Amino acid sequence: MIKKYSLKFWIIFWTYSSLFLFAWFLFWNCKNQGVGTTVSQLIEYFPIESVQKKQFQTLVELGDYFYSSKETVLLILFQNNLEIRPGGGFLGAFAIVKIKNGSIISMETHDLSNFDKQIPNNIAPPYPMKEIGYVDFWKMRDSNFSPDFATNARKVEEFYALGGGKEKVDGVVGITANMLTSILKITGPIQVEDYPGTYSSENAVIALEYQVEKAFETQGIPRGERKSVMNELAKEIENRVFSFSIPQKYQLVNIIIADLTKKDIQLYFQNPDLQTKASAALWTGSVDQSWSKDFLMTVDANLGSFKSDYYVKRSIDYFVDLSKKPAEAQLKITYQHTAKQKDWMTRDYVDYLRVYVPENSQLIEQKNIKYINYNEEFGKGYFDGAVVVPINSTVEVEIHYDLPDSIKNEYGLKIQKQAGLNDIPATLHLRKADGSEAQFSKTMNSDIIFK
Repeated sequence: MIKKYSLKFWIIFWTYSSLFLFAWFLFWNCKNQGVGTTVSQLIEYFPIESVQKKQFQTLVELGDYFYSSKETVLLILFQNNLEIRPGGGFLGAFAIVKIKNGSIISMETHDLSNFDKQIPNNIAPPYPMKEIGYVDFWKMRDSNFSPDFATNARKVEEFYALGGGKEKVDGVVGITANMLTSILKITGPIQVEDYPGTYSSENAVIALEYQVEKAFETQGIPRGERKSVMNELAKEIENRVFSFSIPQKYQLVNIIIADLTKKDIQLYFQNPDLQTKASAALWTGSVDQSWSKDFLMTVDANLGSFKSDYYVKRSIDYFVDLSKKPAEAQLKITYQHTAKQKDWMTRDYVDYLRVYVPENSQLIEQKNIKYINYNEEFGKGYFDGAVVVPINSTVEVEIHYDLPDSIKNEYGLKIQKQAGLNDIPATLHLRKADGSEAQFSKTMNSDIIFK
């Protein structure tokens, strides 16, 4: 049933929408006259949620920052979420982008299979990469192994310097392959000179994957140059974006906000004030250390299963019983591997799973997760272990644990979303202290709070 709104509502809605668009127009047309602060102050009076205000204000701050006459250097991480990693996806390439006066003055892309050869083979990888035989040494391509993006950004800067990178980086931006799909919805299909086929929002991710993994061999392209197509595609997208009409620019802003909310774009800045504002807008991919109630975050790392995440579907069921002492939680994660056979893109799914829970939670039992341990970081506890999902099968992982006593007071739950994984059904099954029951369901495309 469609909800009906009063005439008063629509008058207020369109009045404030017009004010925002006017403020946005004012900012972009007077950006060199110190208008950003005025626009941010104006947004403070909009009748919208606090987080939305912070997001609009952060957009204005970012515009002000990038329109500075000072050159800004960004390290852009291209994260392939067909091979999921804790920070968003496997790092196949990165770019160094220089911006001045609101314009990109240079962009250089680097294939990490080449760049990583310049990094010494003397850094031990984090658990369990070496233990399962994935890699013996830690390199930049595996640097986004934390669910916290700031942690990954600092680590990627270290590897960039070790590989001979000369630029002093002002910020790191992580983008997943999902953003390519979003942008192509506005630009329309793109053909890249000297490469066959057309890249559209419907086929670009798989077509690009096939080009860099298989098609280059029959095209006479050296393996070391197989990802050059990404550079050419990026240049064509850049050309189209900078020639967008006003309606297309408005579409682009909406898509960028949506991708930031989904963590398909994550931001990290050396400027502490800008980083604080981006964090308040929930755009930094941070693990929430301030949340004191019940907490859940499931974090997958595909280790050696090729691009199998294209075929792996997930759902989460979380059962909490507050009538017991101590309160008990039972998490069920369902993995369905929909591929029918092995090929150049998929294998049996080998996953390193971390489940972040309230600190001092106590494991009771587990099912279909091997070598389970308990550790702590980011003010949270986490259970970790290995999960294997054979092709054309379904596996249900279960972790049963006691919650700390503090959780029962005014129960609330936050489920944080992993970057790179979207559209995951999540259901909370809650038995209250008095024995009554409730159920809440949402699809995870952002962090979720159940109260």
